[in-house]
Formats: sequence, C-alpha cells, structure tokens
Amino acid sequence: MEQDLRPLLIRIAEALERLAPPAPVVRDFATARLFRHDPQTGGFHPAPDYPLSLDALVGIDRQKGRFLENLERFADGLPANHVLLWGVRGTGKSSIAKAAFMAMAKARPALKLVEVDRDQVTALPALFDVLRGQDERFVVLCDDLSFEEGAAAAKALKSALEGGVSGPPANVLFVATSNRRHLMPRGHQEDRGQIATAEDAEEEVSVSDRFGLWIGFPPMDQPTYLQAVRAYAETHGLSDPHLDRLALQWAQLRGARSGRVAWQFIRDLAGAQGKSLPL
Repeated sequence: MEQDLRPLLIRIAEALERLAPPAPVVRDFATARLFRHDPQTGGFHPAPDYPLSLDALVGIDRQKGRFLENLERFADGLPANHVLLWGVRGTGKSSIAKAAFMAMAKARPALKLVEVDRDQVTALPALFDVLRGQDERFVVLCDDLSFEEGAAAAKALKSALEGGVSGPPANVLFVATSNRRHLMPRGHQEDRGQIATAEDAEEEVSVSDRFGLWIGFPPMDQPTYLQAVRAYAETHGLSDPHLDRLALQWAQLRGARSGRVAWQFIRDLAGAQGKSLPL
C-alpha cells in the first residue's frame, strides 16, 4: 500500500512546489564591488576584484583618459554618456572598463559594476528597472556585444537605454565593448527578404546612436606592442636579454600585435622562467 502511494505523494509535493511563491532574491550589494547578473533567478553573484591596474594598460592613454573622465562624472552624480568601446580584438576594451572602474570604486563604495552576458541583452530592461530602485550607482558592462538574435535584442537594448515613459535610470551607466562600431551581427541573416533584412539592419545600427560616447581602439603598432611587453615584464620582475626579439617572434606566430598578445607572451615567458603571475 505504501509503495502504491509514493508516486501520488511525489506528484502532490511537486504541485505544491509549483504553487509556492519563489524564494525572495537577496540583493546585498555591500558584499562586493563586481557582480554577475543571472536573469533566470534575478540574482546578483559577487565576483572578486579585477586585479589589473590602469597603469598596466599601455598605448591607450587617450582612451583611458576619456573613459575615466566620463566615469568620474557618473560616479559623482553628474551627467554622463553611455559608452561604446569599439575596435580590433585584444586592444584592452574590456580591461580598460574594469580597471578604470576599480580605480574609481576604491574611493566610492557606492559604485558597483554588474556584468551581463551578450546573449541576455533582452533582459536588460528588467535589470535596469531593478537597479533603478537601489541606492548604489551601477556600471552595467556587456562585453563583446553584437546582435546575434537580430532586431529583437536591438529593440530591448534601445528600450533599456531610453527607459520608456519613466526615462533611463539615473544611477545606471551602460558600457559595451564590440569589435564593430555599429554592432552588426557576425552572420547577418538575409533569409527574411530584402525589405525585412534592411529594416532589421536599420534597427540594429540605430542602437549605436544611443551611446553618447564612442571610444575607438585602433590596431597596435610595433613600438606600442614592445612598450606593452616591457611594461608587463618590468611590473612582474621578468627579464631576458632577447626580450624584444622573442616578443616579436611571438606576435608573428599569432599573426597580431595587441595588448592581449603581449600579455600572453609574458605568461609564456614567466612559465619558462618558473615564475608565477597574479593573473
């Protein structure tokens, strides 16, 4: 008899769980400076502080200065623009956003950073509504933004940045990085017909107009690349009599010169010399 009732009891228990209200989401932003947002649960997961300093990012002084100026205005409650950091890969777009935030947040405990996944852009309007009611000021960062989902994601982002009838949240600064200035998807679909495709493209391109500040990151030339390698080596106590030659050979194998390639070379050099690195 007991065995026969078990499936029934399990179904009753599952039905009661579905009827029960979900557990409240705790939003304690005092636990960290950096958070990742989970749109499925509405939760904010704390993340460790970003360890790379602004001084370690070389060759992009103009970009650092412009971004810091805008971020400082936002942190101080002054008018500031949403930021699009665009340019070739590996030039420090996401690093400058996180490192500048850390530099600013150390003296401003109410400043927080929330990272969102590029595949969850459609959840941004709901996220902004949640952050609107908080006392803190939030930098919302979306790395490598593009519209793989098409015009629906573009409309969601425009809605978040414009804020609907209530306007955009005054305590939210949206920062996006992208390899494309106009945020077009990698494989833009053309199977909806010429008119529909053109409308989708117009919808997606128009989102970039919502960013008041565009900061470009051009390809890194050889002197700047070597400057980055030397700065990393000096910072981490690494030396080699053939440092420049080895760094150029590494870049040639990678087919690119960038801050990321410089850092990857330094990691290889540190490993070869039996030394550890903080990152």
